[in-house]
Amino acid sequence: MSTSAPATTVGTSKPKKVNCPRIGLRFRDWRLKGPYDAVVIGSGMGGLTTAAMLSAMGWKVAVLEQHYTAGGYTHSYEREGYEWDVGLHYVGDMDARTQPRKLMDFLTGGRLQWAAMGQVYDRFFIGDKVFDAVAGKQAFRDELVRRFPQEAAAIDRYMALLAQVKKAVPLFTMARLLKPWQRAVVKPCLGLMLPRTLNMSTGAVLSEITQNPELIAVLTAQWGDYGLPPSQSSFLIHALVASHYLHGGYYPVGGSWRIAEAILPQIRAAGGEVFTYARVKQIIVEQGQTKGVLMEDGTRIDCACVISSAGVVNTFQHLVPAAEVQGAGYDTQLKQVKPSAAHLGVYVGLKHTAEELALPKTNFWIYPGHDYDGVLQRFMDDPEQPFPVVYISFPSAKDPDFARRYPGKATIEIVAPTNYAWFERWQDTIWGKRGEDYDAAKARWGERLMEVLYEKLPQLRGKVDYFEVSTPLSTNWFGGYQRGELYGLDHDPSRFQQDWLSPRTRIKGLWLTGQDVLTCGIVGAMMGGILTSVAVAGMRRMGPVLKRAMTGQPASPVVTEGEAVERLA
Repeated sequence: MSTSAPATTVGTSKPKKVNCPRIGLRFRDWRLKGPYDAVVIGSGMGGLTTAAMLSAMGWKVAVLEQHYTAGGYTHSYEREGYEWDVGLHYVGDMDARTQPRKLMDFLTGGRLQWAAMGQVYDRFFIGDKVFDAVAGKQAFRDELVRRFPQEAAAIDRYMALLAQVKKAVPLFTMARLLKPWQRAVVKPCLGLMLPRTLNMSTGAVLSEITQNPELIAVLTAQWGDYGLPPSQSSFLIHALVASHYLHGGYYPVGGSWRIAEAILPQIRAAGGEVFTYARVKQIIVEQGQTKGVLMEDGTRIDCACVISSAGVVNTFQHLVPAAEVQGAGYDTQLKQVKPSAAHLGVYVGLKHTAEELALPKTNFWIYPGHDYDGVLQRFMDDPEQPFPVVYISFPSAKDPDFARRYPGKATIEIVAPTNYAWFERWQDTIWGKRGEDYDAAKARWGERLMEVLYEKLPQLRGKVDYFEVSTPLSTNWFGGYQRGELYGLDHDPSRFQQDWLSPRTRIKGLWLTGQDVLTCGIVGAMMGGILTSVAVAGMRRMGPVLKRAMTGQPASPVVTEGEAVERLA
């Protein structure tokens, strides 16, 4: 959920051997092996998925990543002998039987294993009460009924609404493949076929089935996974996220960086490459036709097919020439969407094992009360107010291979929302050289979030060896998100009514992929990547590859800790 940042050190620690290698080949013009069938800007989950699917069809694809390593929000980094993930903290639907797992296995060639987090994957601290999200649809429902016995009918209605939205999503998704005139023709029919809840806020939908504010708070306690509280979020994204985790959470064995590492061979097998330190200055458009990209170092890469995974705001405000943007009307349409929330991150290293510290696999979601909208607004108005939500993840406990790679150590990651405006005065400074006042501000935020951690796990006080803090400026610097946004665009109801948010653009040869095409999250961005690959190549040519992908490669079942360590050793 965050990117790496300058350090706030507690104690001392010497750097150790790097266990998470930098993925990709450093960009140099002489390393280009064109011509390329497609150029992909950005190596997040959407960009890598699109590149891998096109590569499976035989296309030669160049992926251009401005960071020092590939993976986007799936990359990991190491500092002071510790390793942290920056965006992936858990993924749902990674049981070997699910469609997302089969697609993931295809993209990674079956090289990636997943470890289940256990029966309780999320724990919600709401005021002075604690609630657990239990893996399994029936178990999840039964636990809710146990805690809210008078609300059994409302809970069953809620589960039915989740299923209704999940059933409707394929149709909603396929509509994104249509050309504008085709969408105009079928739009009236879609309006009749899709449930009305898709265009409603989460709060509005839930208020129709229950008036119990505490139950609503529990049902929506994962709102940090998509960045908006109930009154603002689309019920579509809420239902997708809630359904996604109904059968529990999973973690990639070996760390999230292994996703990009496992996808890269498929791109290279077709002659393509993922280039790092590859900053694109401009998408070249001549007479309404995409011609390639111009790099910051002046290198021009000619290609008639350019696919942007940099986000729609970056694409149309910074990469495409202004005249082309205005001519296609994107300057007007960008006003209909807004960037998602910014965030703070704290990365904690401890010289003890997860077992010694009794660290759970379960994620913690900590709220001062059940009025999510109210606590968020009060915090945005006054940063001294309690954090509206604090999310704590324990990757070293989730990853059965962590102890082999980092013996005697453990890590924790903390994420909380923030206001980009509080950091704007440093936005034109350089990472690592922003000044003492910036470092002091970061330290204050970090100490506040560490106190939240100590409140829930007091045994950790005095055991921390090292921690560092990231701000929205870190996300900007490493991820290219201009306002430090965590989930691309806000996932409010109006966002899903923007028909132009699709793989196809009005500029010939330019395509979009990633989380802005469909939804946020690892699987959301992956599905966006698959959708884009179909749109670019056409169903006739992509069909055989898609059929193989949906069948899946021979998939290993979710592994035990012993099996995972043995296979990776």
